[in-house]
Amino acid sequence: MITNPILRGFNPDPSMCCVGSDYYIATSTFEWFPGVSIYHSKDLANWKLVARPLNRPDLLDMRGNPDSCGIWAPCLSHHDGKFWLVYTDVKRLDGAFKDAHNYITTCETIDGTWSKATYVNSSGFDPSLFHDDDGRKYFMNMQWNHRGSGTGGNPIHDSFDGILLQEWNPETGLVGKEKQIFEGTERGLTEAPHMFKRNGYYYLTTAEGGTGYDHAVTMARSKNIYGPYEAHPDKHLMTTQGVTDSPLQRAGHGQYIETPDGEIYHSFLCGRPITGPDGKGRFCPLGRETGIERCVWKDDDWLYLETGGQVPRLNVPSTAENKPEEASSYEFSGTSLPDDFQWLRTPYPERIFRLDENDLVLIGRESIGSWFEQALVARRQTTIAYEAETTVSFDPDVYQQAAGLTTYYNRHKFHAVMISGDAEHGRILSILSCPGDYPDCALTSDKFETPLPKGQISLKVRVDKALQQFYWKAGTDDWQKIGPKLNAAVISDEGGRGEHGSFTGAFVGMVAFDITGQAREARFHGFRYTPVY
Repeated sequence: MITNPILRGFNPDPSMCCVGSDYYIATSTFEWFPGVSIYHSKDLANWKLVARPLNRPDLLDMRGNPDSCGIWAPCLSHHDGKFWLVYTDVKRLDGAFKDAHNYITTCETIDGTWSKATYVNSSGFDPSLFHDDDGRKYFMNMQWNHRGSGTGGNPIHDSFDGILLQEWNPETGLVGKEKQIFEGTERGLTEAPHMFKRNGYYYLTTAEGGTGYDHAVTMARSKNIYGPYEAHPDKHLMTTQGVTDSPLQRAGHGQYIETPDGEIYHSFLCGRPITGPDGKGRFCPLGRETGIERCVWKDDDWLYLETGGQVPRLNVPSTAENKPEEASSYEFSGTSLPDDFQWLRTPYPERIFRLDENDLVLIGRESIGSWFEQALVARRQTTIAYEAETTVSFDPDVYQQAAGLTTYYNRHKFHAVMISGDAEHGRILSILSCPGDYPDCALTSDKFETPLPKGQISLKVRVDKALQQFYWKAGTDDWQKIGPKLNAAVISDEGGRGEHGSFTGAFVGMVAFDITGQAREARFHGFRYTPVY
């Protein structure tokens, strides 16, 4: 069996392509740098991260991007002997405007040096590139209507103005006039176009219903690339709307693929909700993850799920089987971070960290809530329950200098145990939390006035579904609890602003800030992530 999701933890908007017997999936990374995660597999069950291509200032600079902006819905394809990556850098979330800029970059190898970004347009987001069999290429994206008077049949959100298509030439750019080819269905919020061709039809898959529990994969087709497009007899290939007993929720936004053996699959994103500490609500701390489902073509030349219906399975029959995640111990040797780690927004990492003698040195910059230059290095939460720990050397002078361990979603949703300075006690531990208090970003702070001994301090967090507990110790002492159990459900898509308010996922990692401007450094001696279940 292939057990869904195949990419666990924050890995949304899967764009999938096949090159010979090699399969690739590109997923969104939003404000986390480097941009776009690309995974490789030989069996569709086990995937390895092989590239984060947007790793230079001429490809991506997200300083100042609000939370849940940045890289939305990439499209990965292979044609003309090279890989093509199309992506959006979204500069605004709230309000009437989006300011979404679309680019294309290419590379002959998936893990090579990608070309300087080629700008395409800014009319909307979720761009896609289709390579037709006559050699022409077509660029698609949804159109954003800041007037709120969209014509896309969208009762939920009338700024979604349908799917645009325009011919694009690698040498000269966009060709001719753009045309709206699909208004969407009554599910609304039509976005994320992907196109493929079969038996004389152009098939268009889109995402509809938003990022929450009404999400769907919608299909349409036409004999002419410019339309008109007719919707699938069932409208949606996949959705879990109204289906409360499925462990996979929020199904939508994926891409069609055919294997060399003629098997048909479609990727999709999904969420695995848990209940809050009070046993109520639905929260997805792992964000939107990537799944895959087997499909079939029927005599009407429409695609359907192999089992019928529209709800994807948790377990998909296969000759391959997912390997369980094991504990990971990280040493910060070499010249680059371990692949699992990312940081926020800036293409100039030398300003916020460096690797030195098997340690990660964080250079304290702006606060833990900054949109510009924040020294926070973290990895995804990939299991509902886990432990993470690190050891830090840090000697602050004042309370404005702090370093420690954080469970982090965005500036509105985080918990952190921090070593900071105190005028009376020297070094102390504090717990900082921003429990989803939007829009005022209210910060709670619990100060523990027991002076810390000199030397290294080890910090640990234990997350068990909707609750988490911080621990600390000095040297070889036993672990001691610090503070109360905290609400871990806050560190989720639905925490704070609620469904549709943010679109990433929970991280755990190391953070430092120095809001005196003196760039006090903290040295982290390794990091360990242990899945529990």
